[in-house]
Amino acid sequence: MAPGGDAASVDHALVDPERLARWMDTQQLPGIGELPTISRLSGGSQNELFAVERGGAEHVLRRPPNVAAQGRYEAFSREHRVLAALADTDVPHPHLHAVCDDVEVLGGPFYLTERVDGWSPMQVGWAPPFDTDLDARRGLAIQLVDGIARLARVDWKAAGLEGFGRPEGFHDRQVDRWLAFLERVKTRELPGIDETADWLRGHRPKVYEPGILHGDYQFANVMFCHGAPARLAAIVDWEMATIGDPLLDLGWALISYPADDQPTDGTAYVDYTGMPPREELLAHYETVSGRSTEDLPYYLILARFKLGIVLEQSVARFAAGEADDRVASFATMVTGLIAGAAELAERTP
Repeated sequence: MAPGGDAASVDHALVDPERLARWMDTQQLPGIGELPTISRLSGGSQNELFAVERGGAEHVLRRPPNVAAQGRYEAFSREHRVLAALADTDVPHPHLHAVCDDVEVLGGPFYLTERVDGWSPMQVGWAPPFDTDLDARRGLAIQLVDGIARLARVDWKAAGLEGFGRPEGFHDRQVDRWLAFLERVKTRELPGIDETADWLRGHRPKVYEPGILHGDYQFANVMFCHGAPARLAAIVDWEMATIGDPLLDLGWALISYPADDQPTDGTAYVDYTGMPPREELLAHYETVSGRSTEDLPYYLILARFKLGIVLEQSVARFAAGEADDRVASFATMVTGLIAGAAELAERTP
C-alpha cells in the first residue's frame, strides 16, 4: 500500500528504535543522536510499512516480514533499485532516502523513502472533491495513465537498469511461463484458459520496445495529491517491476475500465462514474509516451490472463486453509477474468 496510511502501534521486534537510530546516524539522516518515533502503517500485502519521524523529517520504512517467502528478499531489493533509478526522472514516486542490506540491523533488509503527502482510493474511496465533483474525477483517470506514460519513456539503460530484467523474448515467454505457474497451484479447471493462451501465442506484437514495467499498475498502487485538479503524487508498490513491455501496464490499468468491447464481469473495484472514455486515455498515453496503442486488445487479454493466474494462487491457498477470508471472493474474480479474456480474444481477429 501507499506510504502514508493509517498509523498503529509498532512491534519493536520488527523495527527496534535504538538499532534504527544508530544506522540512521551512519547515513547522516536528520536528527542525528535522536531516537525516531515509529508507528505502523496500514496496507502492504507483501511487506511491512512503518512511519519513521526524526529531526523534523518524515520517512516510510519498508521491510519484508520476519518470516519471508522464498525469493522475497530478492524481490525486495528490486524495489529499491528501481526507485533509485527513477530519482532524476519526472515519474512520480516515493523518493529513496537510504537502503540497508545488513540484516544484522533490523533482522532483515529495509529501506527508507519520503512519506508521500497524498491519498489512496484504497483507503478512502474518492477523496473530496472527487467524491462529488465528476468533472474533477475525470482527471484521476488521466493522471493514472499519465504516470505509466512517463514511466514508458524513461531511458532504462541510462538510468542504470541494465540486467534488471530479461527484455529479450519477453512476449515469447509470457504464455508458457504463466501456464507453468498455474500448473503448480492448480486446483480446478478454468474455462477459457486454453483458448486465451492459443490466441496470445498467435497475436504477439510485431513491434516491441522494452521499457520499465511496473507490473501491477492500477488505482490501488498510486497516490493522488490532495484537492483538485487531479495530480498524481506517487506510484507505489514496485515489487513486480522489471524491464519488459510498458504497454502491459496500460492493459493492466484498463482491465476493468468500462468499454463497449470489454465484458463487465465484476472485476472493477472503484466507481468509474464520471471517468472519461477509454479512447481519451489512449490518446493521452500515446501523446506522452510516444508509443502506439494499436495492439491494446493483446495487452488487455494478456493482463487478464496473467492476473487471473496470479490470483488463482490465492484461491488455492484459501482452499488449503492457508489464507484468510479476504481472498474468498477471488475464486469468482479469477473465472471472470479468464472468461472475459477468452471472450475478448474470440471477438478480436
